[in-house]
Amino acid sequence: MSKNILIKPIISEKAEMLSDVSNQYSFIVNQKANKIEVRKAIEELYSVNVASVNTMVMPAKAKNRNTRSGLIKGRVSSYKKAIVTLAEGEEIDFYGDI
Repeated sequence: MSKNILIKPIISEKAEMLSDVSNQYSFIVNQKANKIEVRKAIEELYSVNVASVNTMVMPAKAKNRNTRSGLIKGRVSSYKKAIVTLAEGEEIDFYGDI
């Protein structure tokens, strides 16, 4: 169940800062998933207690790249992002297996 809902965690400077400062973790999730499904998937997969879930749909963007042969136009698909706040004292270790 959780494999269909959670696509991957977002690991960036901003996401790392949020996890350190306010115990919030960011994930890319299935666009059809709702907050309740995201909460259950996180709790099942990482064995943590979730305090709240905020979701947002990031819009598609047009991208241009200059190459030797000219301008290449492309598009980045839209995706749904979930910011999960964990309960006090809980944490997710993404780098535990490294």
